[in-house]
Amino acid sequence: MSKLKKTTLATALLLVTAQSSAAGFQVSEHSASGLGRAFAGEAAVADNASVIARNPAAMSRFKQAELSFVGSYIAANADITGVNDPIKSTPSRLDSNDIINDAFVPAMYYIQPINETWAVGLAMFSGYGMVSEHEGDYAVGAGAGTTDLLTFNINPSVSFKATDELSLGLGVSAVYAKATLERNLGDLTSVYGRSASDQLFLLEGDAWDYGWNVGALYEFSDNNRIGLAYRSQVDVEFEGDFTGVTSRGKKISTTLAIPLPATAEISGYHKVTPKIALTYSALWTQWSKFTELEAYSDQCTFTTTPTECFKKEEHYDDNIRYSVGAEFYVGNTTLRAGFAFDEQAGETTLSIPDTDRYWYTMGATYELDQTLSFDFALAYVFTKEIKFEESTGPFTYEFAGQGDAIIASAQVNYRF
Repeated sequence: MSKLKKTTLATALLLVTAQSSAAGFQVSEHSASGLGRAFAGEAAVADNASVIARNPAAMSRFKQAELSFVGSYIAANADITGVNDPIKSTPSRLDSNDIINDAFVPAMYYIQPINETWAVGLAMFSGYGMVSEHEGDYAVGAGAGTTDLLTFNINPSVSFKATDELSLGLGVSAVYAKATLERNLGDLTSVYGRSASDQLFLLEGDAWDYGWNVGALYEFSDNNRIGLAYRSQVDVEFEGDFTGVTSRGKKISTTLAIPLPATAEISGYHKVTPKIALTYSALWTQWSKFTELEAYSDQCTFTTTPTECFKKEEHYDDNIRYSVGAEFYVGNTTLRAGFAFDEQAGETTLSIPDTDRYWYTMGATYELDQTLSFDFALAYVFTKEIKFEESTGPFTYEFAGQGDAIIASAQVNYRF
């Protein structure tokens, strides 16, 4: 990779600190306008250029070029409470508070109509990412530690208006991903005879991989339309450095494979009166493809399974995110509100806490003139308490966990 490309990518990644607020480690914050209605109708509304993150076919609705910039800040909180300690009679030593870091998630979109039939566009956003962090001397350091995943999607698209009612879209994605996994010994000091904060392993790596997405938009009328969209799975193979007990403390080259699951969405937009529109979506994610975290190398020989540096099984099922929203048009201002229910995707762990999520959102758009508009949105995401177990070595611990998040998002759209 040239020095210029490396510098450009590094600058972009300084701005992209993705943090999962949806199920698993999915990032939903693609637009402020969408957040205001809990992302209901995202594949059909097409009120600004951000629609290409969900459905490239909707570019056919644009008669002018449009550029959108988005910034979302996620203030997340998740606390873990010990319920049963198999080693000591003080479950409180298993408590770990505020394990999810706050994050800033930017995005950029551009749509350029070519003629009445064709349009092209470019989306730059994050679809997956998370950061969870526990104290270095945490008792269950072998299952907790730091988990940091960042992705950045560069997604050019094209749309084709097949008939007056039907539009089709196709996009390709170049996905850059960067991952850091660090685990400490914690209570395994009794096995290895070292201190709790000593490193069990550290893995750092990055990778590029590629995917595709397709979409369709059917317009019954200018006020009623339905969108369908599908985004392929991207299998990311991180090439990086591993240092740990299984490599006898040496830094070696390893490979870690993580699937970024496929998604499918159906959305609707219906303007029921001149001042009110209703939106809805169902977003399916193929989480069942995420079955394990495993790093391997032919230099990891200090294990029961040759070439396996570490392995952790994950138990995930496909999930659906349901959302409904409403828009109210008052002069040059649009007011929004929404609700979403995001099903739990995976078995909760210390490193990837997951449970059902409930989204309550509101937002607004202010159109300064025919070329410039601003979107603002605020969301409260609540998660129910969940109890789970975590096993490390010979020990099995019991926990309860709960969290919430506040998301603030702003967006500027320029038509020219």
